Amino acid sequence: MTTEAQVEVVGQDAAAALAPEDARKSVGTRILDNVKSGNLGILPIGIGLVLIVVFFSFKATNFFTADNFNNIIVQMAGLTMLAFGVVFVLLLGEIDLSIGYLSGIAALAVAEFQLPGSSHQYPGVIAIAIAIGLCAFIGGVQGSVVALVGVPSFIVTLAGLLIWQGVILQVLEVRGVIVIQNNLINDLANYYFTASDGWIIAAVVTGLYAIGTLAGVIGKRRAGVAIRRPLLIVAKVVAVAIACFVTVAISNHAHVPKGLPLAGVLVVVFLIGLTFLAKRTSFGRHVYAVGGNAEAARRAGINVARIRIIGRRRDPGRAAELRRPQRRRRHAAPRRDLRGGHRRHEPLRRPGRGAQRGDRCTRDRDGLERPRHGGLQDRDDLHRDRRHPSPRRHARHDRAPAAGSVRPLTPQRAVPAK
Repeated sequence: MTTEAQVEVVGQDAAAALAPEDARKSVGTRILDNVKSGNLGILPIGIGLVLIVVFFSFKATNFFTADNFNNIIVQMAGLTMLAFGVVFVLLLGEIDLSIGYLSGIAALAVAEFQLPGSSHQYPGVIAIAIAIGLCAFIGGVQGSVVALVGVPSFIVTLAGLLIWQGVILQVLEVRGVIVIQNNLINDLANYYFTASDGWIIAAVVTGLYAIGTLAGVIGKRRAGVAIRRPLLIVAKVVAVAIACFVTVAISNHAHVPKGLPLAGVLVVVFLIGLTFLAKRTSFGRHVYAVGGNAEAARRAGINVARIRIIGRRRDPGRAAELRRPQRRRRHAAPRRDLRGGHRRHEPLRRPGRGAQRGDRCTRDRDGLERPRHGGLQDRDDLHRDRRHPSPRRHARHDRAPAAGSVRPLTPQRAVPAK
């Protein structure tokens, strides 16, 4: 009879070990397995977008025109930028209900600080910087209430939604319509590149994506990590190139306005920058760690409160629930874990030979394991053992009995005489 042991491969060799098994499965089989397991990914979103496009193509005759294509890019730029920002909040396991009206506060601040003829008229760049700083301060206050006080983010952001909605209504009721006359601010939404500039931008975006992908492949090869599905990597580069050049081609065929919108380019720039921030920086990795398991991230040395506040609007701080355990331990020795090292202030270390031999535990005269440096209870047990020694105390010092003098433990059956 033979038995087979199942070995689980972990670490960097896991991908190489599982690659042949995944390679045997076809694309259709993997898709079917994902559907059965409920791992649909972005498939529901893609199906929803297709249904929306089909519905409006029958409702509006000018839906599939280049003019409407540019119009959709400009109108979706603001919502897309808000979606980029709220991704970090969602990764932390929180929610922000006030993001819509907070963006309205930003627009109101820009319009107010560029108002001609007022005592606070500033250039467009300064007005935009003031609006961003104001929203960052408001978000930092809300994030501090969540991280420091411990109020749920749903309650805090719901209150912020109602507050900033009232502020916008109050200001607009007094001011009425505020006309933006600054050329820079208007060009952010109404500027369109020429045809040649659009082709250059498409080539630059495609080249940057290809260089980044190639750098990632080279880094994996230097680290000894196997490149899985190289054809898929090439297909992604080709798909990005096709998407860029097709977008520019459609935008250049529009009548009024004609050309690639600047708003769409800004969306791509922020997409690249925030993706790099989330996946290539320590802050992004900390965001993923805190969102996955906040307690494990805290034990790993990550300032959970600061990451939560920065993830909302950049403002450092520490959580009150992280201060309270430190107050309790102020007059007591810090606890040490099994590997040596303080749980909060020191990294985990592997114990030395002396710690492995005698620092952890020792054996008493009865063969029981007890801590070597015990407390009051261990000392009482030691004194009690001295006062009342165990019957087995000197058993190991006796000589070994003769071979025939040992009585069997099991009863012997009587043998009848013949």
